[in-house]
Amino acid sequence: MSAATMTKDPVCGMDVTQSTAAATSRYGGNAYYFCSIGCKQKFAVDPGRYLHGESPAAPSAAASQSAERCELPLVGMHCASCAGRIEKALGSAPGVVTANVNFATSRATVSFDPEATDVGALSQVVRDLGYDVIEPSSVPGEAGDEGIHAAEEQLREDEYRHQKVRFVVALVLTVPVALLAMAGHLVPALDPILNFPGRPWLELALTTPVLFWSGRGFFTGAWAAARHRVADMNTLVSLGTLSAYLYSVVATVAPWLLAGKNGIHQEHGMASPVGVYYEVAAIIVTLILMGRLLEARARSKTSGAIRALIGLQPKTARVERDGREQDIPVAEVQVGDLILVRPGEKVPVDGEVVEGGSSVDESMLTGEPMPVQKKGGDTVIGATLNRTGSFRMRATRIGKDTVLQQIVRMVQEAQGSKAPIQKLADIIAGYFVPIVICIAIATFVLWFDLAPPETRLTMALLTFVSVLIIACPCALGLATPTAIMVGTGRGAQSGILIKGGEALETAHKVTTIVLDKTGTITRGVPTVTDIVAPGVDETTLLRLAASAESGSEHPLGEAIVRSADERGLSRSPAREFDAIPGYGIEAEVEERKVLIGTSLLLRNRGIDPDEAAAHLLADEGKTPIFVALDGVFAGIIAIADPVKEGSSSAIQRFHALGLEVIMLTGDNSRTAGAIARQVGVDKVLAEVLPHGKSEEIKKLQSQGKVVAMVGDGINDAPALAQADVGIAMGSGTDVAMETADITLVRGDLNGVVSSIALSRATIANIKQNLFFAFIYNILGIPLAAGVLYPLTGWLLSPIIASLAMALSSVSVVTNALRLRGFRVERS
Repeated sequence: MSAATMTKDPVCGMDVTQSTAAATSRYGGNAYYFCSIGCKQKFAVDPGRYLHGESPAAPSAAASQSAERCELPLVGMHCASCAGRIEKALGSAPGVVTANVNFATSRATVSFDPEATDVGALSQVVRDLGYDVIEPSSVPGEAGDEGIHAAEEQLREDEYRHQKVRFVVALVLTVPVALLAMAGHLVPALDPILNFPGRPWLELALTTPVLFWSGRGFFTGAWAAARHRVADMNTLVSLGTLSAYLYSVVATVAPWLLAGKNGIHQEHGMASPVGVYYEVAAIIVTLILMGRLLEARARSKTSGAIRALIGLQPKTARVERDGREQDIPVAEVQVGDLILVRPGEKVPVDGEVVEGGSSVDESMLTGEPMPVQKKGGDTVIGATLNRTGSFRMRATRIGKDTVLQQIVRMVQEAQGSKAPIQKLADIIAGYFVPIVICIAIATFVLWFDLAPPETRLTMALLTFVSVLIIACPCALGLATPTAIMVGTGRGAQSGILIKGGEALETAHKVTTIVLDKTGTITRGVPTVTDIVAPGVDETTLLRLAASAESGSEHPLGEAIVRSADERGLSRSPAREFDAIPGYGIEAEVEERKVLIGTSLLLRNRGIDPDEAAAHLLADEGKTPIFVALDGVFAGIIAIADPVKEGSSSAIQRFHALGLEVIMLTGDNSRTAGAIARQVGVDKVLAEVLPHGKSEEIKKLQSQGKVVAMVGDGINDAPALAQADVGIAMGSGTDVAMETADITLVRGDLNGVVSSIALSRATIANIKQNLFFAFIYNILGIPLAAGVLYPLTGWLLSPIIASLAMALSSVSVVTNALRLRGFRVERS
């Protein structure tokens, strides 16, 4: 292409030539020209997306699949507007797939293409906005999430300490300013004493350090925002306090510029040419500093669950190396290391017991207080507490792969996520500050025009300051994330792992619970209970069936094999094994054709099974397995899976919550019906093949039901994905964290009930917070603007406005902290 040839930037569509291009790239043998480096970087993430006319706004599937995720601890955010600005900048950065900024946790969660950007570049985007980031490379000594979290905690503590010093200094200086200005109103006898000629100059001397030392952060924050042509909470506070301060300085230094017709103003009852409002500026700064201190202390409690989880990890492990035992840091443990765990010690990493035995307290993982007995071959989880005996274990999972670290990571991601209910608050917060500034200016103009000439400047100034100060976007920004933080943290402490705000919000809308039978309602360990063999010896039938099932991974097949082994029956090798999904298996054993499965399978092969005997067994809640030998019906093996303790009471609790309970199973309808009657479910969907479970979920959803599917997280993956909320029943050692929206570490149905109840409590808390935040601003701003003055003569003081603003955020966080008292019921 010649220099004069015009083409289009494939990303933004701008006309560009080779001579005017800021960047070039080759793809598929062709040259492409870009108007900026940013367009080239976006093109590099996924060229096909732009070349095939796909929307640049949505990340491609390929980019999403290859994306990495990182958490950036942020420093310097003061309100929801700050969070929105950072989120917008990160979201538009080259290579970023998604970006979420959580004001409550002060963290950014970013998914990005590692080929287009990295953590350093993302951190620089944040720094360019005037904020800071704690990067892994900046953390000395400790590595990993624990080190970053420790550095973050230390920084927050230092910040809190500095804020406290600034508040104390402000308080010490503000008290005499307030006394000088207001004591004469409260105690008239003091007015002659306090009304001395140099009083405005003394107030000026006391107020100046309050504003420009203690309140310095407001002005630096407002300036940083102004440099990027935006406004935030600092802008409101700075404009309000600076207006009152500058007015007072002019009244002190050059009072004739502000004097009215009579030359005397008596607002403060002092013989001064014009009233001053130093106490307004000083008290506003002091009260807002107090509010931020209280808010910071309350917010630190909302992350208590994460701190508690991270604190569970032991620091050292006693490892056998080169024939001797030595204590080493847990970070140095390798997979395959032999580790000695003594009584009273914590298990350092995940592993398998190879020698000895003990009782282990797994309450940190499951919330279950009773210790679990461990012996050779059993799995132990890192950070659980060894109670009585000592044992040797072999490390199988270390570092970020351990169950504890997976839980910590999952909780952090959940706390960093956003619920759909938060979207409205985010949109409003984005426009909130500019709108408030416009309202404040309009208020000033109206009062300056409408108030009596001798007081119009005073009233216009006071209402202007009150409107700026009372407005609080922080309450809006904290309403949702603080409740999600506390709710997901409380759940994690009880073995309920919730993936994020969206799952939490959807769970509270659930109307129908669908329960997989095996392993969910029942124990999932089926056993052989009866053998009906009219035409062959029972032992022979069981031995041949077990031999054929040796290659099967189906739980019922494993039960047959286990029963034969318990009876000491020898198994013969099976040939030509063939599994028929949803129906059964066939194989050749000892030169005999063995067919095992459902009655439908036998009928399809022209074999007539004994349905009457099967019905009697099914009515007792047993699953009949039909066996045919050499094309002739040979007998029935009945298998029962005992109902879990607590399943019946959990289903009663579902009903108490107003939920419809449906049991979904591949078992025959008679067996399923017997189990259903035993536990009290409302409806049974039986004889559903594995691939048909998701279709049954779709049918329920088409009826307008909001469906939660409860399964084991592996076999039921399609149904879990199809459901509005997928709930995986974990076993405590193999937690299917990637499969479902909610994972229960303990395989107990009562945990499902508690997760729904926790969701409802959290969403109710969020709605309370949002209601308060909206009502506070909707009522507070008009009151501050003086709408009641024409009717009542009452005008809101800027001091009262600042107190209300300071306490509004604290009240939202305090309300969210009530969720820490949520009780999880056990069976």
